[in-house]
Amino acid sequence: MLSNGIKRGFPTDRFKKIKEPKVHKDEGGYYIFTLNENAKVYFEDFYAFLEEAEKRCLEEKEQLEEKMIKCDSQRVETLSYYRAREIIVDVILKNLYGFYGDSSSFAVVMTPWCFGTVMLEKIEHHKELIAKGEIECLEFSEDIYFVLKYMDEICKKTLLEMLDLPPEAFKVKWQYTDVLRRYTRLLGGMVSTLEAILTWVKAQGA
Repeated sequence: MLSNGIKRGFPTDRFKKIKEPKVHKDEGGYYIFTLNENAKVYFEDFYAFLEEAEKRCLEEKEQLEEKMIKCDSQRVETLSYYRAREIIVDVILKNLYGFYGDSSSFAVVMTPWCFGTVMLEKIEHHKELIAKGEIECLEFSEDIYFVLKYMDEICKKTLLEMLDLPPEAFKVKWQYTDVLRRYTRLLGGMVSTLEAILTWVKAQGA
């Protein structure tokens, strides 16, 4: 369970009561071969990873808030750095909570490296929304330019620290992106085929 009371989406008890075709068990516990990587991931390891990541994020957030309170308001760049780091931590926490409590799809279960890559893309998207003005940042007393600048500079470093990952973790980003593209193309082809079949059936009925 996380600090805010969110429970694991796929607790061990669930697999004892309901047989899931995609879930297997060995001496290490219940595991699944992940959708994006086809990697063996134990549910216990996945949730333990998220629980530890939450602890680091919450500690970091508390420290950042203290630093911003104590920081001279004239030190715009310093405050922007703190704010940029806080935004990154907030995005991690928001998605971490969603993944941890999700019980609708096994797609949320993945390796730490894959999770880090997903968070990197989420943060990049969040930054783009801020830049376009689609996310209001009224609480920012700092110059938004500096906030976005520092988000660019420290994004990967902050992620590696909060998720306790090695620098190599983001070198395989293309692998996950490529897999997702292949799935998208496959699904797109299936939809086109179904539409063609439905069109043919309708024509025959006419």
